Amino acid sequence: MARVKLQGIEKAFGATPVLRGIDLVVEDGEFTVLVGASGCGKSTLLRVVAGLEDVDSGDVYIGDVRANDLPPAKRRIAMVFQSYALYPHMTVGENMGFGLRLAGRSRAEIEERVRAAASLLEIEPLLDRRPRMLSGGQRQRVAIGRAIVREPSVFLFDEPLSNLDAELRVRMRYEFARLHQRLKTTTLYVTHDQVEAMTLADRIAILDQGEVVQFGPPDELYDRPATVFVAGFIGSPRMNFLHGRIGAASPGRARIVLNEGIELDAAVEIGNTPLGDEVTLGIRPEHLRPGGEGVPATVDLIESLGNVRFAYLSRDGGGDPLVVQLLAGVVLREGERVALSADASCCHLFDARGNAFARARLSDGAHSAAVM
Repeated sequence: MARVKLQGIEKAFGATPVLRGIDLVVEDGEFTVLVGASGCGKSTLLRVVAGLEDVDSGDVYIGDVRANDLPPAKRRIAMVFQSYALYPHMTVGENMGFGLRLAGRSRAEIEERVRAAASLLEIEPLLDRRPRMLSGGQRQRVAIGRAIVREPSVFLFDEPLSNLDAELRVRMRYEFARLHQRLKTTTLYVTHDQVEAMTLADRIAILDQGEVVQFGPPDELYDRPATVFVAGFIGSPRMNFLHGRIGAASPGRARIVLNEGIELDAAVEIGNTPLGDEVTLGIRPEHLRPGGEGVPATVDLIESLGNVRFAYLSRDGGGDPLVVQLLAGVVLREGERVALSADASCCHLFDARGNAFARARLSDGAHSAAVM
């Protein structure tokens, strides 16, 4: 196993910057997930660690070794691709042992390692089959097995579940988690699926336009997002956002006036933020409730997922629909007019640049609690 340390990683393709000063440390034995929208640079960063892309500046350390000039074969990493990349003319066993054969390992050692990995992944009956005879999930296990037999210091996974159907992805998430519990190998995993990230990761790095905008445990990112981007990216359905401005301020306090006419007191140091500057209030669907004196809205759609129901509502002033997770026993009908309210303790406050106010405390006259 090994610690992966990235310092000041810069990478551009032509005139287009892709990675902008990435600093990231994946601790020994940690499962770290890179997430972000398409084109944010997460797969490029993984390829930089693997040695498949050179950096324009910065350093890559694997363990205590600076790996910038090391070829992929010398980095003690194993990478699993989205496409599985299995050789169709080889059996499962031959695919799994191919890298060891190229490395000059003895037949006995190859067979021993392949059998051990196949047993761990429960694919021993498949060793004599060829890839065309396997399901998508079985092919993925073979690709993982090929990585395991190399006994790497670091596993790299590039969206390994994106080709699988929904039910199989759930099953494979469980398999990945169980595998990491057994092997404890340092893992860097790329996905665009936040559910994968939240369920698998020890820590998540969220990338936006080539920069790490927040890095921490899943619960921390969900409960204390540092930016509007993180708040909107983590969570499904996404966080609701209401917009307003700073209406008045005194030392340590500010008056927040939302566009919907609602006013809130905030115990917050606004620093250089001027009066009248825009702010954003974020509320997750599970914290928004119909009833009370709040934001007026009309129910457009009720979505039932079996164990949970969501209501999508349009605001009088337009903008993105608001999403409410309905509690058991709450009945709303499409076309119904309601007012939406929230406990201030569950709200998040962001400035005009999209950054969270540090330790903001909101009060709507009845509630007051720490947001950050």
